Amino acid sequence: MADLVTDFADIRPLLGVPQPVATRVRLCRTAGQMAGMTAIVLHDLGSRREARAWFATAAHAAGESGDRQLHAWVMAREAMVGLNYGSPKAAAGLAEQARRVTGNSPTAAATLAAAVAARAYALSHQPDQARDALADADRLMERLSGEQRADTWFGHCEQKHHVHLSHALTALGDTGRARESQGRALELSAPTSSMTRTLLTIDGAACAHHDGDTEQACRRAAAALAVLPAGYRTGLIRARATDLYQSIPAQHHREPAVRALHNALA
Repeated sequence: MADLVTDFADIRPLLGVPQPVATRVRLCRTAGQMAGMTAIVLHDLGSRREARAWFATAAHAAGESGDRQLHAWVMAREAMVGLNYGSPKAAAGLAEQARRVTGNSPTAAATLAAAVAARAYALSHQPDQARDALADADRLMERLSGEQRADTWFGHCEQKHHVHLSHALTALGDTGRARESQGRALELSAPTSSMTRTLLTIDGAACAHHDGDTEQACRRAAAALAVLPAGYRTGLIRARATDLYQSIPAQHHREPAVRALHNALA
């Protein structure tokens, strides 16, 4: 993140002086990309206020660049702040804005926006809208070109797609399909992808809880947290594990496995 911010600072003076139109467009596009990447890192760390400020900068730069797909990507990624930190209805609204901006073309941004909308609707207890958005995301994914499927910040590869499906299907209670996506996403995730692999494990634990095995759910989530370095037990991972703990009825909170999850979060 420090490198991104430093590079962004190098671009700012260039945007403050007259430039040929083509040059300014390229500068705005690059600034939008780097501000968006910085915002994503801040989101993952749990710095929501700072993330939103950087997303606003990214959206402004993307808008000036005229790159509609970049603008939609920024909005879809910003929607994930509300999605992951307790405002799913606001997230659904922002994701739908991103979907309107992308149009009907099968792009990485369009696929991401549909997948984020599906997650937001699922968490907002709007299952019909969630399933429609999931179907759209799957249809778009099938039509993506090789470049759009690239495993980059701005591509939408199969691994990313299944990470989104895992969360949406888990929230819908469709545990069978959710586990399929979790398994596929884990196959495609590098062993060093600690955050992604832990989030998928927590999704799997939530599926176990939904299917009636709360003890196993708590043990799996607590074990996943225990092996993480302290710096990873914050932000998004902590929020997702806390959501699992809070979904367990209070009368079970004295059970050993549930207490173990509580202690891991504490």
